[in-house]
Amino acid sequence: MKISALKSLLDEKTTLYNCPEFITGDPISIPHSFSLREDIEISGLLAASIAWGQRTTIVRNGFRLMEMMDNTPFDFVMNAAPADLKRISGFIHRTFNGDDCLFFIESLRNIYLNHGGLEAVFRSGIMPGESDVYGAICRFREVFLESSHLDRSVKHLANPAAGSTAKRINMFLRWMVRKDEHGVDFGLWNSISPILLCCPLDVHVGNVARKLGLLERKQNDWKAVVELTNNLRLFDPDDPARYDFALFGMGVFDVGR
Repeated sequence: MKISALKSLLDEKTTLYNCPEFITGDPISIPHSFSLREDIEISGLLAASIAWGQRTTIVRNGFRLMEMMDNTPFDFVMNAAPADLKRISGFIHRTFNGDDCLFFIESLRNIYLNHGGLEAVFRSGIMPGESDVYGAICRFREVFLESSHLDRSVKHLANPAAGSTAKRINMFLRWMVRKDEHGVDFGLWNSISPILLCCPLDVHVGNVARKLGLLERKQNDWKAVVELTNNLRLFDPDDPARYDFALFGMGVFDVGR
């Protein structure tokens, strides 16, 4: 496919899926149920952290977790009493269980009490001259692991230094950083440029990207994320992650059409 035709296709599909109707049925619907900045951040991180498996199950369990947090996630993180935390200990989504959830809450409390919040933590990992959010994700992981945790919980924190695609964290960063007139992504974080965002890479996105010639690497890992994102920058160097809507939508919704 010619470059001009490929760009037209990506732009068309991005416009189709980057719309308010996309919110319903997607994990991003969970942070969209809040208006307080910190509630959006915390619910968004938790929703993204359990975003694997069937989308309907992810959304259902995400809203269930918010209900267990009294639909005030920031207040819950900062002020939950032992009885409240005991209630949370019963949460399960696939391999993400109550112990993992309690660890996430404790780590989030540490981040807001001692590190200036989630945006500040991610921003502190971006050094001058960096071309993407690799350092930001590594720094976030480092700070998150300051809180005591079981060995089993570490697997829920993606590590691009070990080759992980960090799909769910890249998706969360897209939610927080990107901002446009369509109202899907929040654009809350002004200290991180959308130029640095990486395209979230999962099986669906990888399959479509390879079919379109945007990704040659066979393995889905951080090197593949960089390759894909760099190719997407050819079409929009200022906002490459917006094409996540096109690639994900084509992989999930266009199948069988």
